[in-house]
This record gives sequence, structure tokens and C-alpha cells, in this order.
Amino acid sequence: MKIKDIIAVLEEMAPLAYAEDFDNVGLLIGDSEMESSGVLVCHDALENVINEAITKKCNLVVCFHPILFSGIKKITGKNYVERAILKAIKNDIAIYAVHTALDNHSAGVNKIFCDILGLDNTKILIPKQSFIQKLVTYTVPENAQKVRQAMFDAGAGTIGNYDNCSFNSNGIGTYKGNSKSKPVVGKRHKLTETEEIKIEVTFEKHLQSRILKALFDNHLYEEVAYEIYELQNSHQNIGLGMIGELETPMNEKDFLLFVKDKMIANGIRHSVFRGKKIKKVAVLGGSGSFAIKNAIQAGADAFLTADLKYHQFYEAENKLLLADIGHFESERYTKNYIVDYLRKKILNFAIILSEENTNPVKYL
Repeated sequence: MKIKDIIAVLEEMAPLAYAEDFDNVGLLIGDSEMESSGVLVCHDALENVINEAITKKCNLVVCFHPILFSGIKKITGKNYVERAILKAIKNDIAIYAVHTALDNHSAGVNKIFCDILGLDNTKILIPKQSFIQKLVTYTVPENAQKVRQAMFDAGAGTIGNYDNCSFNSNGIGTYKGNSKSKPVVGKRHKLTETEEIKIEVTFEKHLQSRILKALFDNHLYEEVAYEIYELQNSHQNIGLGMIGELETPMNEKDFLLFVKDKMIANGIRHSVFRGKKIKKVAVLGGSGSFAIKNAIQAGADAFLTADLKYHQFYEAENKLLLADIGHFESERYTKNYIVDYLRKKILNFAIILSEENTNPVKYL
């Protein structure tokens, strides 16, 4: 199996188009045409993890955090990033990162977080914006079903929990061909009026080329009339963070002890207790201080995230319990999810969970 075949499965799990613009995801190091000897899944592709990959004969390391994040002008081995890169290159080991592509997925990092805590009725906390487009096209009635189905099969027409969604309206189309035209309906040089159906579908913008190909391949006309618009609608199934509900409300201290146990946290920093039960919980794995206001607006009783600064605890404003459980801790089950996903999709192949603990934060 080639590395590119494994990448195809990884992109099904976490489409790169879902990633934030600032991020660096996908294949960071290596040749996708190489045959893969095995996959090692880790949280951070540090030098000790590359050594583990060498020992376990895995030439593809799939990491959550990208080891290459900002620009590098020299690779001399002077820091932990450069040392990991040099060792990977010297040993023909490819590195692939998922990061915010999986953060933003409805089944990704924050859903894993919610599931560990047993939260029900979950939904995205900050839906992704400017990610939905609408395509409008026109065809004769006898061609409409074929065109619709082809676009559905290409990924168009999904809205929340529904698929095959479209709007169709009847009208009259007019056209007149020139000497080079080959009209399927009507005759060259003659004004033609014909009954047509207007078909409207929405889709995730990264699917545009695939949907247009489906449209062109299945449309009856020589020239296909279509329009594409970018919508301002938010995407309810893609975005950062998640919010859900505990089955049974808990007091604040018991809730934090529960979180500490479930997420195997060595300590939790939190805002002042409000003396209120915790029922509705917002989560955002990794650095999530930017989402405090979103959690408050969503009516959360508590917001669990990481990397909060001193003054950011004031932002709780006695409106919710704010808790920093640790960056690594908030994402700790992500690599297990990736391993499970790959093992289900790729049978009889070495998919190995890294045994290295790459959490840089230690507790006394």
C-alpha cells in the first residue's frame, strides 16, 4: 500500500478543507508515492517518536499537531523541530498532520471530548463561516433527475441531518444557436423556447470541482448554464468547539473532579465557583480562550479548554465556570480515535499507537 492510499483514508476522516487558514495540515514531509511499511500514530511528531517509528518499522507518522507549523529558513538541527525533521528525512519517514482539520469535524476532537464526558445533545459551538456555496442550473424535465442525482452523489444537497436536498422550479428557457452550435433541443439559427426546470443545491465549497464535473458529465445540453454563489450561512456540522449536556446535573466541585478523572488531568485551574449546578457544558480541545464569549452566549454552565491566561479567568464574569484542564489532556484521546478509524478502514496492515508521552508540561 502506498502512502497516498493511506492519505486518502485520512482525508476522509478529516478533510483538509476543514482546517483553519492559519494551520499547516496534510503531508508535511515525505513522498506520497512511497510504499508504506506501517503507520505510527502520535500526538506530536518529536524526535523520540521518529525513533519509535524507526524501531517499529513504520515509515509514515500521523500526528495531531504539525511539527512544521511556521516558516523555516534553515534546517540545522538546532531545535526540537529541526531535529525531528532531519531524522525523519534521513530515515525516509513521512509525516502527516491532521490538527484543525479534525478539530473542526463533527466527529473529531471535540466530539471525542464530549463522548468521554458522556455529554448528550451535542452541537458545534462555533460553526464555520463562508463555507457553503449554492449552485443553480437549468435543464429540460427529462434530464432533471439524472443531473440532480449526479450532483447528490458528488456531495451536493446535504443540509444538517438531511441529504438529497434541492429546490426545483419550472420555467421557460430561450436560446438561439449560431453556425457552430449543435442544439439537442431546437434548431440552429432559430429562437427556441422550451420548458426547463431550475435546480438549486448547496454544497461545501471544497467540493465545487467535483460537483461541476458531475453536472457537465450528466447534463443534456451542449452548453450548460449554471451559477455559483457563496452563502453567508454558517455550517452547523463543521466548526470549533462543541456544547452538550450532562445526563444528571452536578455541583461544581464534583464536576471538576469528574472531569479530572475522565481526562486524566494532573490538575485543573478554574474560575470562582458560582454555587450553581453544572448541566450544560462547552468544550474546546487545545487553546480555546477565544471561545469564552461563545460559551457564555450558548448558555453553558461550564467551559472546558486549555492555555488560559491569568486575566482570561475574569472573563467568566460569574456567568459560567471556566476551567483549564491542560492542552495535552484536552486532546489526549485524539490519537486513539485516529488509530481506531484507520484500523477499521485499512485491514491487515500495521497501524500502531505511539507509546511515547509527548506532553511537555509536567506537574510536581
